Formats: sequence, C-alpha cells, structure tokens
Amino acid sequence: MELKWTSKALSDLVRLYEFLAPVNRSAAASVLQSLTAAPNRLLEQPRIGERLEEFEPREVRRIIVGYYELRYEIRESIIYVLRLWHTREDR
Repeated sequence: MELKWTSKALSDLVRLYEFLAPVNRSAAASVLQSLTAAPNRLLEQPRIGERLEEFEPREVRRIIVGYYELRYEIRESIIYVLRLWHTREDR
C-alpha cells in the first residue's frame, strides 16, 4: 500500500495550524504531528476506519484522531487522505 495526500487534505492541515498557532504554537505543531502520523497506521490496516456508505461505490472511510476526523479513500493499492477537520467544526 502507498499513502498519498490530496491537495484539499494538505490545505486542511494548513488551515488547522493557522487556526491553532496564534493561541498556542507548540500545541498546533503537536496536533499537526499527530494528524500527519495517524494515516501511517493505515498502511498496515487500511480498512480499520469506519466505511462511509454515502460514498458508495467508492471505498471512503474515516478515523478519529483525538478531536479530529480524517477521511480517506482506498483505491487499488493507494490510500488517499481526502480531508481533515475538528469534530466540532460545522461541516
């Protein structure tokens, strides 16, 4: 399996960091580190996340990392990180 980040997911990381950094720069860095490391465990167990039926027939799943939701899609041997956001955000 291979892991790839979409441009939207990378933009989400930047957005989250820019929101958190003015309040606590070290906490913002810690959150980003957790969020960027979490998808690596999917390489071993790609189907560990909950499957989101509304995206059928695509295989889109989600995992919760602390207070953040991370959505990803499995296509053949590639895991695409799609989006990330805080679970309290109005999505």
